[in-house]
Amino acid sequence: MKSPYAVPRIQIGSYFQLRAVWHAEPAASASVNIYTYADANDGPVIIHQASYPLPLPRNGPFGFTGLQRVYEPMRDGELIYWCELRTADSRKPRK
Repeated sequence: MKSPYAVPRIQIGSYFQLRAVWHAEPAASASVNIYTYADANDGPVIIHQASYPLPLPRNGPFGFTGLQRVYEPMRDGELIYWCELRTADSRKPRK
């Protein structure tokens, strides 16, 4: 990915947004970066950023990120999330 800004943000609830960016190059600093934003009146404001070097660790009970908690003071909001790596087969609906 040349620019993390090309990756769209995902709206979570009415106030939070999340962006996950896979940086493969340069190989020495390859990582997955997770950005959390508060959707403020003047536009999105970054309130949390985490970086996970590649190769990613095996998914634990809460994925490769572990359980994350992000707080923002303006609206007293809390976001609890984790990210996990899945194969294409694991994303198919189960019958």
